[in-house]
Order: sequence, then structure tokens, then C-alpha cells
Amino acid sequence: MIRADISTPVRALCAALVPPAGGACPKGQGRGYVFAVVAAVIAGAAGAEAYDVPSGQVISLNEILLDEAPGDLWVRFRFHAPQIGRNAGDIGYDASAPDMDHLCDKVALPYLAEQDLTPERVVISLANQMIAFGSSDPTVTQFFEAYRPENARCIWEEF
Repeated sequence: MIRADISTPVRALCAALVPPAGGACPKGQGRGYVFAVVAAVIAGAAGAEAYDVPSGQVISLNEILLDEAPGDLWVRFRFHAPQIGRNAGDIGYDASAPDMDHLCDKVALPYLAEQDLTPERVVISLANQMIAFGSSDPTVTQFFEAYRPENARCIWEEF
């Protein structure tokens, strides 16, 4: 699922482009920070595997961030979805919402179980262009949803 040349530097940074065997960050290490992947590693994500989603759009995982800044552990799965947008012909939020539900159930939950993580929330985000976490760019379309992992299911959390 991940090329060896990408996973080695990723593990050293305690961040992940895709959930590698052994995890993004060893259990108990690195929590309390948001880990960003250096630009060279992000550039390597171009060959990342695409995930099947209900809308049929092409989506690949860019990075996984562990974040305790909200007060509890949140795990953020940031996906690249180049077909989303606000213009005619782009895939909009209505078609992407079921994709985010699917990605939470089929990608995030297995990763959390494998890494023995029990976050308060899981955030699934889609962006048509990858930008640094926390950055804003009016030319980039981003969709976000937050979920509460409970009983091996992702429960959508309305804000």
C-alpha cells in the first residue's frame, strides 16, 4: 500500500502519508503535537494509492495528524480529492459527504484499531489542492467532517 521509500522518512517524523504497518507514530510517543510532513515527503505522495469511494472520484490519503490542541486527542485524516470544487462540473459537498463517511469507516477506523488509538474525534478532510495544515487559501476547496468513533462505527458530529 505504501512504497518503502516513502514510509521510512515518514515514520521518523511521526506523521503518515498512508497508514503503514507499525503506524505513523509509536503508541505513546509524539502525542500533544500536530505533526506536519515535510514538503519532500508530501511530494512523494503523488503515487499514493487511490481509495474507492461512493462518488467514484479519485481520492488519495495525504497525511494523518495527531492533534491534542482541541483538549482531547483528535486524529485528522487529510485526503487529496482533486475533483472537488465549487464550480459547475466539479464534485460538490453533497456528493463528497458520503465519501467522507465511507473513508472514516473503511480507512480511519481500521487505522485507529491497528495503532491502538482511542481519539475523541476523527476528522476527515478533502482538499482539491494540498496545503499545509491550518493554512487558508481561497483558491483551494476543502470539505471537512468530524466523527465520534464509537462501537466500531463513525458517528457524524454536527457542529
